[in-house]
Amino acid sequence: MNTKADKRQRDGIPMPLWLQGVFEAAQMFVISALAVSVPLLATWLAGGFGEKDASVIARLAGQIWLVGHGVSLHLTQATGPSSATVETGIFSLLPLGLVLIPFFLSWRSGRRLARASYTDQLWQPLVGAVVLYAGAGLATAFVCSTPGIEAPLLTSMLVPAIPAAAGLIVGSRLEAGSWSRLIGVNAADWISKTSQDQRWAGSYAWTVVSSGFLAIMAALSLSALMLTVNLAMRWNDIIGVYQALRPGAIGGAALTLTQLAFMPNLAIWALAWAGGDGFSLGAGSSVSPMGTSVAPVPPIPLLAALPTGTLSWGFAALIIPVSAGLLAGWWFVRAGENHFDEWVSLKVRQRWLSLPLSTLFVGAVIGSVAAVLSGILFWLSQGSIGLGRLTDLGPDPITAALWVGAEVGIGVMAGSLLGPWLEGERADTAPTRRRTESAE
Repeated sequence: MNTKADKRQRDGIPMPLWLQGVFEAAQMFVISALAVSVPLLATWLAGGFGEKDASVIARLAGQIWLVGHGVSLHLTQATGPSSATVETGIFSLLPLGLVLIPFFLSWRSGRRLARASYTDQLWQPLVGAVVLYAGAGLATAFVCSTPGIEAPLLTSMLVPAIPAAAGLIVGSRLEAGSWSRLIGVNAADWISKTSQDQRWAGSYAWTVVSSGFLAIMAALSLSALMLTVNLAMRWNDIIGVYQALRPGAIGGAALTLTQLAFMPNLAIWALAWAGGDGFSLGAGSSVSPMGTSVAPVPPIPLLAALPTGTLSWGFAALIIPVSAGLLAGWWFVRAGENHFDEWVSLKVRQRWLSLPLSTLFVGAVIGSVAAVLSGILFWLSQGSIGLGRLTDLGPDPITAALWVGAEVGIGVMAGSLLGPWLEGERADTAPTRRRTESAE
């Protein structure tokens, strides 16, 4: 049995590694394209589109494929005979459920490529796969652009490669088992060369980032649960919209799949709503715990579940990010890496003063991490449909992130104070280890 820690057994298809990467990327492209094309083709065959030309539907599938990879489309619409009546806009609303398809396909391919490569050769199939996928995006934009819907060529080449490269790297890392086997760098050897203070600072920073990530994942999960409960309670209204549209069996299935593609967006918007800032459904609209103020929205079934009017109970949703922060603060204490508290306790001997200082600090830093992570989610989930009133959809990334970060920070402070009590320990024994080591 081969026990080399820095090599991988080659067991893939017998071909050059770069060519195997190209082959995997071609599979990723074909499968992700079929995931978009099959529902459109079924709807077209059932007469769901007024357009009879199959090439138009094929170009539409390519445009949806680009949107599902994060490419913004430039729209042009003439509302009258003169050039002054031409409207332009950018469709930039990314369906996060659709972008998961190429990500998980590339995840699978990354694992296969890692099994087929030695450590110092893995870059070859990864580069081959990314280059082919970027070329597929460029070709799709070139073929599927029309006078009314245009995809920028450079963006179409670079942006689709991002989820593909991310999935390839994650899949390769999971298959390799460690970064040292993936890139040939042993993190343990590098860490062993640092000082004890540097290791403490590094472990503290890593625990802070992990706690912030845990807080956002917990808050997002609770927000998704709240969204699910709300959809269940308003199910009759949603069914009513379906019945009014009369899309038919195939059209209804296509409509449902389209809404499922945006479900992750709605879950993130629910987090912004629970944070207190809310989100918008068009310019000048507002959906927040204080109330809902929107103009008439398109007949999309899921939008029938929007809260209406003034909500006297709305701010009870703030318990979601606070509870997520409470969990993160407890987890931070359980990790046992609160070295800043140990350092403060050496500088400030009065525990009644050092404990609040370290607690405020940990709440601020974990809350800041949560704000950054939630801001990224809010930015990814918001966008525009290009034309008309719905050019401002989703939460404001900055203000919504500040709300969530502040509430998570409050919960973290409470969780870090309650953590020792929940663990059956005294809060003032936390700095004991550092004090002992310092005395030695």
